[in-house]
Amino acid sequence: MAENKALKDHLNVAVATQGMLFTKLHQYHWYVKGKHFFTLHEIFEKYYDQINEYFDEFAERLLTIEGRPYSTLQEFIEHSIIKEKPYTSEMSQSEMVQSVIDDFKKIVEHASEGIELAGEADDPVTEDLYIGYKTDLEKHIWMLKAYLDK
Repeated sequence: MAENKALKDHLNVAVATQGMLFTKLHQYHWYVKGKHFFTLHEIFEKYYDQINEYFDEFAERLLTIEGRPYSTLQEFIEHSIIKEKPYTSEMSQSEMVQSVIDDFKKIVEHASEGIELAGEADDPVTEDLYIGYKTDLEKHIWMLKAYLDK
């Protein structure tokens, strides 16, 4: 595997984005209310647990290839491809779900770029990590869209 700054930088953006997403999913988990509370409360928890696993895997992969993962909240805010969305009492369940869908779509695009970069860098381990992540998020998008179609 060749030295590849572009791949390390991309992985680091993925780390920052997962840090942001982890926090955002917690926020929705804590503040969701309404008739679908139990369903969404559980699904947001399932998602942040899964994101936490990927968060660690991406950071450790970056360390393995001699990168330095972002590790502060300020770095996450500065480098994440998704943005904070502070909760307001007017935020509906559907708005929360749509926000997660929108974030997942951005991350899927980013993961697609990572798959290409990892392939170009002859790094099948990182490529596989991105593929698994993209696959999981695409499935979540499908399910969340189905939820909104109720």
